[in-house]
Amino acid sequence: QVHLAEFGGGLVQAGDSLRLSCATSGDTFRNYAMGWFRRAPGKAREFVAALSRNGDTSYFGDFVAGRFTVFRDNAENLLYLQMDSLKPEDTALYYCAAGTHDGSSWDAEYDYWGQGTQVTVSS
Repeated sequence: QVHLAEFGGGLVQAGDSLRLSCATSGDTFRNYAMGWFRRAPGKAREFVAALSRNGDTSYFGDFVAGRFTVFRDNAENLLYLQMDSLKPEDTALYYCAAGTHDGSSWDAEYDYWGQGTQVTVSS
């Protein structure tokens, strides 16, 4: 079992950058494929990014369009989401998730979830 806790959210202006972190504990972090999802008010949960267990391969939702990067520190049990050129439509609650399918954009394939961290982008 893996416990996840996101942090780093906040209120920023359009065009700013923000780095989200996901701290993990419990089972061996490097055994898990990791993902980021988000949920905006009134909308369904949306895939943001996924990262393979060894950190070599990343996948992104189409809306990212090169603005985000995802990486992990397996020694420190941390997952990151670097978000640049933020837009008001990026406003959402961001979640990290752990699973066993590298690169999955399907939330059902993630077994463990954090509580989320709020990102608000003002125009």
